[in-house]
Amino acid sequence: MRILVISDIHANLAALEAVLQDAAGQWEQIWCLGDLVGYGPDPNECVALLREHNHLSLSGNHDWAVLGQLAIERFNAEAQSAIKWCRRRISQESFNYLRELPPRMDIDAFTLAHGSPRHPVWEYILDYETAAANFKHFDTPYCLVGHTHAAAIFEQDAEGAVSLHLPAYDQIIPLNSQPLIINPGSVGQPRDADPRAAYGFLDTEAMTWQHRRVAYDVARTQAKMRQHKLPIRLIARLEHGW
Repeated sequence: MRILVISDIHANLAALEAVLQDAAGQWEQIWCLGDLVGYGPDPNECVALLREHNHLSLSGNHDWAVLGQLAIERFNAEAQSAIKWCRRRISQESFNYLRELPPRMDIDAFTLAHGSPRHPVWEYILDYETAAANFKHFDTPYCLVGHTHAAAIFEQDAEGAVSLHLPAYDQIIPLNSQPLIINPGSVGQPRDADPRAAYGFLDTEAMTWQHRRVAYDVARTQAKMRQHKLPIRLIARLEHGW
């Protein structure tokens, strides 16, 4: 099966629409790794659009915060403001949908987690040490995570040493026998100095992975955020990818 892997949409409808258009006709199912809401201006619209497609989804830390399952004091001031706004904006239908999502699941050769297999909702896998510790917390050959908003692949060799592979966009990567932790990056709020929406393709028959990027109408999302008086810093960061 050919899977469209997305994460960290963060209520950015323009970015999600661009990804779906760019990937059209190339996938059979969507795997979303969490954080559908938070930060952005279109939480209900993003939930509704995802639900139009054959998909499965995880819950992320911002989803939990909007649901009241995670204390917002753990977030910075701008994120707290956006979460409070989203709580007022979220529909009952979207709320009920988010409430049913798990933060982690296993599907055949793949473990899916929002943050990490060790701490699915909150932990960031950003460095070799954290990655190495997390290889002990999943039994499948491969793990897909989001949360960091930066695409990456961590690989563990037979001796337990961990290496980092930065994304080579559009290159098809064979999944070999070495354990991998794969992050597709963020659809709605990239933080790798590239404002384009990030996503990935997983082929579970050919056992390959591909990192992808696509530009979207950043100004459209920013205009909506200004309309809703969301924090200025959250609006500015979208055009810079940080």
